[in-house]
Amino acid sequence: MSELQLHPKAAESLSLWHAMIRAGDLTTLPGLLDEQVVFRSPMAHTPYPGASVVSMILNTVSKVFEDFTYHRELATADGLNVILEFSATVSGKQLKGIDMIRFNEQGKIVDFEVMVRPMSGLQALGEEMGKRLGAYLAASKA
Repeated sequence: MSELQLHPKAAESLSLWHAMIRAGDLTTLPGLLDEQVVFRSPMAHTPYPGASVVSMILNTVSKVFEDFTYHRELATADGLNVILEFSATVSGKQLKGIDMIRFNEQGKIVDFEVMVRPMSGLQALGEEMGKRLGAYLAASKA
């Protein structure tokens, strides 16, 4: 890992991602997602594939998180992967986590993986996401 030196298209997409997060509006997110994008949840064993499902997950979690803040950004040498460290609160539980985002050379997100700690924060996140998206996600895997 090195200082953030992303592929130009990935850097452009990451800049748009940060702007959406700051604005609290992810309506343009589908334009950043590859159709075959995969979301890897800290709660689920198997990934969730597809732009519409990933967009729904990220739009929902952006509403679940309170006091969401990114702290550090790291990039891989190829400039197509970034790790974003964050903190947030869910249902009164503080948590820390990382978003691991992989871009293709066109700057589209192809893989979005989230890791969260501590367990109490992860449980609060899983509970709230389950309330809001449980039926939708179960149907999307069918």
